[in-house]
Amino acid sequence: MRYVHIENVESGQYLGRTIFSANGSVLLSEGVQLTVFMITTLKRIGVTMIYIQDKQFEDVEIPEVLSEETKRVVMKQMNDTFDSIRSGKEFNTKHLYQSIDSLLEEVMSNQEVLVQLSDIRTEDNDMYVHALNVCIISTLIGINMGLASSQLRELAIGALLHDVGKLELTTDDGSDDPKRHHTWRGFEALKHKRELSLLIAHVAFQHHETIDGEGWPRRLSGEEIHLYAKIVAVANTYDNLLFDLSEGRRMLPHDACERIVAMAGKKLDHEAVIQFLRTVSVYPTGTSVRLTTRETGVVVGQHRGLPGRPVVRIVKTVGDELDVKEVDLAKHTTVFIESVLM
Repeated sequence: MRYVHIENVESGQYLGRTIFSANGSVLLSEGVQLTVFMITTLKRIGVTMIYIQDKQFEDVEIPEVLSEETKRVVMKQMNDTFDSIRSGKEFNTKHLYQSIDSLLEEVMSNQEVLVQLSDIRTEDNDMYVHALNVCIISTLIGINMGLASSQLRELAIGALLHDVGKLELTTDDGSDDPKRHHTWRGFEALKHKRELSLLIAHVAFQHHETIDGEGWPRRLSGEEIHLYAKIVAVANTYDNLLFDLSEGRRMLPHDACERIVAMAGKKLDHEAVIQFLRTVSVYPTGTSVRLTTRETGVVVGQHRGLPGRPVVRIVKTVGDELDVKEVDLAKHTTVFIESVLM
């Protein structure tokens, strides 16, 4: 399997990973042969990157912290919850807790797997995939920081609901009035839910506060910001750097990690950043790269302790035969990834 830009996809290739809609239903299933119409439609609905099957890399499995079935269930629950909030109705916290418990069980079982934020995004599912990504990364950071199971549950729900304020029609992040910011609106939407801890509401309230006191909406600093919000701030920033076009371009994971490191101790909590770096894949499996040896290949393996030193498979045509070799950058210490090929 390879992770490629939609502009480089050709008709006749086979989809490597299922694409879901916002409500968790399947838009395109893994293994479907792509047509010109399908590719055009994917571009139209905002898809930029997809996985495709490749015989030279058919043995390459993309490790996942969360199964596709659990993702589907959680996204369906998010869709129901967000629809209720939009319409001003009460949402079912029992079902929300059930989906979070399933998520936590899987994340705990797969905590050694490095996170690859490679779910295929569309304009329709972007908010849901973002919330799910922030939830997964936040939970892994919380595990690394030694949080108790009850705390992880609060953190996971807070992370999943951190942007509910964006559903409020009165939200205006461009206003000088902090009460119109989506963080304040999110707090207002959650604080009266008796079934939810007030700390969950404070994740929505504080996830845009910064350590240096220059964040929103109340310019809190340092220890004034709750630990859950500090953790979610790191996960939220990372996912936004990868997929939000507000800064003009989407960053690649290694560039985003460098930006996160630069923000540690200033905008983001230092310890949360350290634990974050233990959870993510800097060069995701399936990514095409060029090495300093001038050879090009595809990332096919990872090292949890050395996320910046993956295993790269290089395939060359020599006469009528293929020459295949793997370069483990953890062992070849003088070889580096020079660039990522999209």
